[in-house]
Amino acid sequence: MSKNKTIHVCQNCGAQSPKWVGRCTECGAWNSYVEEYVRAESPKTTAQGRISDSAKPVRLIDVSVDREDRYTTGILELDNVLGGGVVRGSLVLVGGDPGIGKSTMLIQMADKIAFTKKKVLYVSGEESVKQTKLRADRTGVASESLYIISENDLEAIMNTVDALKPDVLIVDSIQTMFRSDIQSAPGSVSQVRECTASLMKTAKREGLSTFIVGHVTKSGAIAGPKVLEHMVDTVLYFEGERFNTYRLLRSVKNRFGSTNEIGVFEMTNQGLIGVSNPSKLFISEKRDEASGSVVVGTMEGTRPMLVEIQALVCHSGFSAPRRTAIGVDYNKVIMLIAVLEKKIGMQLQDQDSYINVVGGIRIDEPAADLGIIIALASSFKNIVINPEMMFFGEVGLTGEVRNVAHVQSRISEGQKLGFKTFVIPAGNLDGLEKPAPGVQIVGVRTVEEALDATLR
Repeated sequence: MSKNKTIHVCQNCGAQSPKWVGRCTECGAWNSYVEEYVRAESPKTTAQGRISDSAKPVRLIDVSVDREDRYTTGILELDNVLGGGVVRGSLVLVGGDPGIGKSTMLIQMADKIAFTKKKVLYVSGEESVKQTKLRADRTGVASESLYIISENDLEAIMNTVDALKPDVLIVDSIQTMFRSDIQSAPGSVSQVRECTASLMKTAKREGLSTFIVGHVTKSGAIAGPKVLEHMVDTVLYFEGERFNTYRLLRSVKNRFGSTNEIGVFEMTNQGLIGVSNPSKLFISEKRDEASGSVVVGTMEGTRPMLVEIQALVCHSGFSAPRRTAIGVDYNKVIMLIAVLEKKIGMQLQDQDSYINVVGGIRIDEPAADLGIIIALASSFKNIVINPEMMFFGEVGLTGEVRNVAHVQSRISEGQKLGFKTFVIPAGNLDGLEKPAPGVQIVGVRTVEEALDATLR
């Protein structure tokens, strides 16, 4: 009979090696290998023996699909990110920096779901029951159908689930859970992977909606093996600074809805409160008389959002000017500066250039290119942009302004907040609804046309 053996597992990517190595051959991480014990498999647990007799192939056209059984969490912003609510039997992974609000949001969600007479079991592996109660009191949580347990042993948690029969299970956090039949320490690759697999099987078998909290590494990724994100149905990331008031909840994977949806929350003394109109929030403190400030219409998933982009261009005292970008891709800013120099003739080679997206949000879509161009030119020439103007459009290396998607949604969102002039790609003019009285839509084909229309 085979004996238990030890292997070395990379804690960053899950790669295995029979001996310790200084640098992982798969992901390149240094000093990431940790010795773990592996239980030898019984001859009865071969791959052939694990196949269920009921797993028979069926024709795809014979499979009947019902609409997903969803129910609301009671938090509108969270429902939007999840794609309309919680799907029964789904497994959701919530990640984020320490102290950013993961546990606060989940216990608030648990309270609102429990008020609908559903049983919710909150498992805390990091806090005692009294500590969790104190946090619940601060956020006004007082539902009678919310149960709390402080436990790390997954077998004991599963026994509690079998006895209580909850509708929702929250595990905080997966890195503190362990299975007694695995010799590795809690938080190791083996423990995280196997505990998640057990929770996934229970969620699918019992129709139990499960939320698990995952710690993140210094780089911001979920700690543990990358396969963890592939096992779950939905991955949500909390973004934002710990000492900032606002938090962003972003969906990076969702089998039951759109990806890249975001929810905006404000951290208060009563917990997290959803922000119903984030566009108004991000542009509320915009100075109308300041140069280098423009408003851009972006899309976060299916939601249009207006954000303010600020640029500061000033003379550099060094031979190599400084370029800084916060909230947008640094390489994209360098490319757009080159377009201004080559196609427009702006002498920026001796100017420091700083770009910032207000509110801590990050913009990744190309539609913000035109706004960055206008902001840089406005700051360089010290010309104030009309505060009722909004911009969006992709900029190419030859200076052309390319089409973008969801044009009507961006314009409608801008009209709600009082914008009267929209500078958009000329190719997007076809098929637009007739603008309201007093609203002007300007189509531009090149960066030069855009600058002529705004920096007069």
